[in-house]
Amino acid sequence: MTYLDGLPLAGDLVATGYAQWSAELRQEFEDNAYNGVVGGRLLLEDERTRVWDIRLAPGERVAAHRHVLDYFWTALTDGQSLQHTHDGTTRTVRYTAGETRAYTFGPGEFLLHDLQNTGDDVLAFITVELKQSANRPLSF
Repeated sequence: MTYLDGLPLAGDLVATGYAQWSAELRQEFEDNAYNGVVGGRLLLEDERTRVWDIRLAPGERVAAHRHVLDYFWTALTDGQSLQHTHDGTTRTVRYTAGETRAYTFGPGEFLLHDLQNTGDDVLAFITVELKQSANRPLSF
């Protein structure tokens, strides 16, 4: 996986090797290994894109989901999150409204992660997936 903006995954690495992952969280990642629902609500899908809205109240989370299409996200609010990724890492991430990151996937590459709002206010994003990518879109 490469990053269009030259940056690695957002946030600060706080744990590796599945440290402090519960059995339930590991099972969720296994169960959702091909979950293509990458946002809370699908706003638009056409032949070129999928546009997702994500709005999380404090403490809410988006279950593990798999990114296979090139995509970008833009934070609509300031906030912070906790994320687990399929490689066993855990990150804390701070967002600034307007911050945008973009990712490109080669054939067979993916990112499987979750997202939990650990802040005190609503955390909101728009995520845009590009269907003309190296991988076929996941169905849902």
